[in-house]
Amino acid sequence: MPGAPTDTVQSRSTVPNASLRPKIVVCTDLGPALPILSERRDIDVVTWTENRCCDRTWLLQNIVGAAGVVVCFQNAVDRELVDAAGSNLRVVSTISVGHEHIDLKMIAERSIQVGYTPDILTDAVADSAVMLALMASRRAGQSYTFVKDNQWPTFHWTPFAFCGPQISTTPFAPTRTAGFLGFGRIAHAVLKRLSAFGITHCIYTPRPGALPQTERDSQLCVTHNLVSVSPVDLPTLARASDILFVLAPGGPTTRHLIDEAFLRQMRPTSVLVNNGRGSVVDSAALAKALKEGWIWGAGLDVVGGGAKCGA
Repeated sequence: MPGAPTDTVQSRSTVPNASLRPKIVVCTDLGPALPILSERRDIDVVTWTENRCCDRTWLLQNIVGAAGVVVCFQNAVDRELVDAAGSNLRVVSTISVGHEHIDLKMIAERSIQVGYTPDILTDAVADSAVMLALMASRRAGQSYTFVKDNQWPTFHWTPFAFCGPQISTTPFAPTRTAGFLGFGRIAHAVLKRLSAFGITHCIYTPRPGALPQTERDSQLCVTHNLVSVSPVDLPTLARASDILFVLAPGGPTTRHLIDEAFLRQMRPTSVLVNNGRGSVVDSAALAKALKEGWIWGAGLDVVGGGAKCGA
């Protein structure tokens, strides 16, 4: 049960002769989905039952002899863990879209299969991305703090107080462009939500070496009532985006794609939203951009450098 000591936080199936059945280690409470595994009579399930991912010590102790393991993104699947599991390990499944925590090269060398959950967070992340865009462009954080700190009674109202560059079009801004660094499932879900705000143009960076998606882009224009959906290079993405959504995966190939040079090309009225990986954006450069007004604002779900960020 939640709160139990670490060395007892597990549950095993009580199937007779369970030791003869493949062992599956589950590193977090799966809630109502857990019975799908635990009620099976052909496997032996060992489960961490607290409402958080298991600690490293528990995992190393319990993975010995396992045929499969279900991990969270906090659980590093490295050589130490796979060696501890032994030769029986055949499947590693992660409850995440990303898989940077798994040493894929080493896993492949040992012929271990990898599973992941590409759609599990699509709606949640898309909702969050639009929420952050609205909060940054409409200065929701500043407004909330202003009221919470009881400054409203002494505030001298003006027509443009707490206003910002709105997402939707206006007579003074008849076109609005949403840019995407990373244009996969989540980006498409964000674009679907933005169509309600009257976004007119969509630009994105294609994957290196990817073939043109002309037919798909034309269909997106029709579906979301857009003027255009176009692939662009990074400098154009920086210059043309009113709102830039960073939804690219992490790793060395995307590290600091959003750097000082990129941010200096963005508009003073533009908003950056990062729901991808913190490593894609240079946090020091972003802090400088915000302080010096190169961009209007940023909505951040992830931050590279964590507490070391100076923003």
